[in-house]
Amino acid sequence: MPESPGITVLVVDDQPLAREGNALVLDSAPGIRVIGEAADGHEAIRMAADLEPDIILMDVRMPGMDGIQATRGIIDRGLRSRVIVLTTFDLDEYAFGALRAGASAFLVKTATHQELVGAVRVVAGGAAIVTPRITRQLIDAYTGRDRPVATDQPLSVLSPRERDVFEAIAAGLSNSEISATLHLSPATIKTHVNRIFAKLGLRDRVHAVIFAHQLGLPIGSATDPSTLT
Repeated sequence: MPESPGITVLVVDDQPLAREGNALVLDSAPGIRVIGEAADGHEAIRMAADLEPDIILMDVRMPGMDGIQATRGIIDRGLRSRVIVLTTFDLDEYAFGALRAGASAFLVKTATHQELVGAVRVVAGGAAIVTPRITRQLIDAYTGRDRPVATDQPLSVLSPRERDVFEAIAAGLSNSEISATLHLSPATIKTHVNRIFAKLGLRDRVHAVIFAHQLGLPIGSATDPSTLT
């Protein structure tokens, strides 16, 4: 039986030292394998289609085609890869633009090696992360500052229990916290989460929280990567 490749990663950065450094950090982490490096957005889209990595670590500021355009191109092509964008500042409009384009997470370039590896593991597991202190700013920037209109209509496709789980996700609870709150097994919660995302057409938790905000539901803070289980 062939050995599992683990989490496969494509690293995208126009600066060779940064690209090679991040690739080295990730490739040395157990269960993670870097399968490609790209120097710009055009190359990132092409390699994403050819290699189908689990995760794409994407620099946002690149000449030619930046990370926002590349992320949109990857998502629009229906590729299964999840994108983590790297930015210089945690309130950078580039990062917000990348999330609008479909990225699952962003990290600042000052993140530690442990935070980088942790982010890859969390996003590969189906969760999504942002730097915790920017959650409110993220919601405002993502949705615009118009007051949301409360409506239950889009949630009518959910069962009552799925609605409970969705509201818990919006409140910022991890799967383990939802499990304890609703007195359901972690496996059952994971199944509910997957069904909710499928029914509502959501990619991950970040977009679920944003969707909840658009519906006028109470939302909580983003969760640290270590708690998104």
